[in-house]
Amino acid sequence: MPLGPFGRTAVAMITPFGADGALDLDGAQRLATHLVDRGGCDGIVVSGTTGESPTTSDAEKEALLRAVVAAVGDRARVTAGVGSNDTRHTVELARAAERAGAHGLLVVTPYYNRPPQDAVAEHFRTVADAVGLPVMLYDVPARTGTELAADTLLRLAEHPRITAVKDSAYDLSKAAKVMAATDLAYFSGCDELNLPLLAIGAAGYVSVVANVAGPQVRSVLDAYDAGDTGEAARRHLALAPLVERMMSAGAPGTVTSKALLGALGLPAGPVRAPLLPADGELTDGLRVVYDKVAGGL
Repeated sequence: MPLGPFGRTAVAMITPFGADGALDLDGAQRLATHLVDRGGCDGIVVSGTTGESPTTSDAEKEALLRAVVAAVGDRARVTAGVGSNDTRHTVELARAAERAGAHGLLVVTPYYNRPPQDAVAEHFRTVADAVGLPVMLYDVPARTGTELAADTLLRLAEHPRITAVKDSAYDLSKAAKVMAATDLAYFSGCDELNLPLLAIGAAGYVSVVANVAGPQVRSVLDAYDAGDTGEAARRHLALAPLVERMMSAGAPGTVTSKALLGALGLPAGPVRAPLLPADGELTDGLRVVYDKVAGGL
């Protein structure tokens, strides 16, 4: 499949901070370069949930985006997370990201205020109308409290700049219905569903685990693309212990990713409150599983 505006093997990149909690732009550039040149990623998503967007300022988001575009924008697609639960603010963020050089936008369903489906659709159309960039809808009802219903997705697919979905809804039936009826490019937003979604027509993934195991995550897609579905399944299952430990260990993927990146000597730094850093026991357990998975693929 062609690369497209979002890449195929995209990573939901963490946002590195210094020891004092300030934005580490040099670290962000070094990490993005590592993820693209050595991590097998052809797409970088900045300022998503994993990038701690709820606790970074608008100015920090723009500075981070500019730094990552400067570092890898010539050889990877850089997508900016711009979603909020305020349509006006989301439009402002989207326009700023376009000026800063983003190749695409990730826009989450408005959270907390729980708008009905017609309002959700209007929110996305308003953002897409305000910019000239392709838009990836982010469907993650466990976090937002509001799903993107299949009928809403079918209507939004008619917009010329709404071209993709980051699917974190854990609903393969809904994904299949929308993929069958539209040209929306689906990207798995849940590492445990990367291969199942590929099998029903997804274009790629936006992976948290790729922060630390990008080549291993990509190897699943590469085997699938090569037509070796048995090898793709083997590699997917071999990754499962790391996915489970990173995403279901009682700490968010941001925390576990930063703990592992730090243990591997890569830029990460602390998390921002209200998140708490991984303790030694969690970090040691992550490293044990990581070493087994990285050595076994």
